[in-house]
Amino acid sequence: MFSVTVRDHIMIAHSFRGEVFGPAQRLHGATFLVDATFRREQLDDDNIVVDIGLATQELGAVVSELNYRNLDNEPEFAGINTSTEFLAKVVADRLAERIHKGALGEGARGIASIAVSLHESHIAWASFERAL
Repeated sequence: MFSVTVRDHIMIAHSFRGEVFGPAQRLHGATFLVDATFRREQLDDDNIVVDIGLATQELGAVVSELNYRNLDNEPEFAGINTSTEFLAKVVADRLAERIHKGALGEGARGIASIAVSLHESHIAWASFERAL
């Protein structure tokens, strides 16, 4: 399996419901490094997994929709604990939509899966992987 990973970052604010979250039940900020890995079994006609420029551009567009937002105030996340794991899935799903719409080029239609990791720090991160 071939893969290409591109990186960006987001800064968000949010709070959690539930005793398991301890002090994070209060409003707090989080900064995440966001890695998006695109995988495919065979390279496309240009011998690449994906156009790295388009992949970087589209990841940037996806994270800009979340950046500098208080997710508690976003209607689409009402009543949802926007955990790191949950946000990794949000980013992966939005990238998948962009691939299906052709935003990463025709060659990207051969991508088999996407994995998105959100790094909370140098020692902790969460990921979500999905097939296309």
